Amino acid sequence: MLYPWQRENWQRLAALRDRLPHALLLHGQQGIGKRDLALHFAQGLLCETPRADGQPCGTCGACHWFGQGNHPDFTVVRPEALEGGADGDAEAESGSKKKAPSKIIRMEQVRALIEAVGVGTHRAGLRVVVVYPLDALQTEGANALLKTLEEPPPSTVFLLVTDRLDRVLPTILSRCRQFGVTRPTHEQALAWLGSQGVADAEAQLALAGGSPLTALHAAEAEEQPLQRWLVGQLAAGGAFDALSAADQLQKLPVPAVLGILQRWTYDLLASQLDVSGRQGARYFPKERAALARCAQATDAHRLQGFAARLVSHRRNENHPLAARLVMESVFLDYRQLFR
Repeated sequence: MLYPWQRENWQRLAALRDRLPHALLLHGQQGIGKRDLALHFAQGLLCETPRADGQPCGTCGACHWFGQGNHPDFTVVRPEALEGGADGDAEAESGSKKKAPSKIIRMEQVRALIEAVGVGTHRAGLRVVVVYPLDALQTEGANALLKTLEEPPPSTVFLLVTDRLDRVLPTILSRCRQFGVTRPTHEQALAWLGSQGVADAEAQLALAGGSPLTALHAAEAEEQPLQRWLVGQLAAGGAFDALSAADQLQKLPVPAVLGILQRWTYDLLASQLDVSGRQGARYFPKERAALARCAQATDAHRLQGFAARLVSHRRNENHPLAARLVMESVFLDYRQLFR
């Protein structure tokens, strides 16, 4: 499917069909629909009777197979945690915890992909492979995929998707044609969120940094009250109870917590630089007074150091050794900003 704001991106993609690269890397901000754009393009490439603009017809045999998830010349590689039905925190009926779905693309998946693309296509047309998020590949898997990209099989197109170009091996980047996916305008995002029935869409979109899908997910997520509670605690500045907060927020994913902290820190820095007092809250406009109060109790040097440490934490956010210990450490570090 295409989102309303993706028409221009689609036109740019469709223009590549005549000289299609063997590997196309779609990148851009998280939560703007890059994965869905790649899947729609994949279906269009496999469609037997595509429309004039390259979009799939939705009715031919190839589109039917694609919709059912069993097209013989289409492969998706993604972490187990993104497979349908996996919630990443399931428990067995006996009550004992079972192993959580992997958040990385495992080496076995890459081997299976390489084996699959080594066989000729089943319908004498293209074979399309979608890999997302590309940055979920570990070094061994990335190197294995690199060898395939260096010597691509005939009639095979790789559509690679990532939010984080900085986490992709430079050697893989050099083997791909990069395609920057543009995010929607503020008006487009707000209109779409309104059509989805999202309450307080303006605040949700601000918190999501302008990403409508992230805003929609946040509005629907059960952890939203915990996220709002965390923002209230951050507003306490030096009175923030770090250990209690880590205990209360154990159900929140570490990436969600670190993301909120990063956005809050950005607004704190912006608040310090905002002499007028009106423009210093990109992500938390309703907390402008609290941000100004906290910003006055610290300094830009400390905030910049804290922001850099958050970036370091985010490199391992999907597989921390102990999530609660990570939260305690980060929260204690935050409180020190005001000492």
